[in-house]
Amino acid sequence: METKVLTAHVPLPLAEKVDQIAARLERSRGWIVKQALAAWIDQEEERRRLTLEALADVDSGRVIHHQSVQAWADSLDSDNPRPLPIS
Repeated sequence: METKVLTAHVPLPLAEKVDQIAARLERSRGWIVKQALAAWIDQEEERRRLTLEALADVDSGRVIHHQSVQAWADSLDSDNPRPLPIS
């Protein structure tokens, strides 16, 4: 696999934490940074997927009105909670 060097300025406390984790795991600093970057990218891609899915639901009218959700949430502390609102 081809690689590319990326340079980033990070706060000293963050760099020190990376070094501590690298030492604890007996891995290189680069390995730790690659793992962290890959996890962050996966998280951001999932966030984007979920956002697009939610926007598609809104566009097609599959929504639950705020008042229904609030009434349901408020009822959870009561002796007779409402059923979960559905669209």
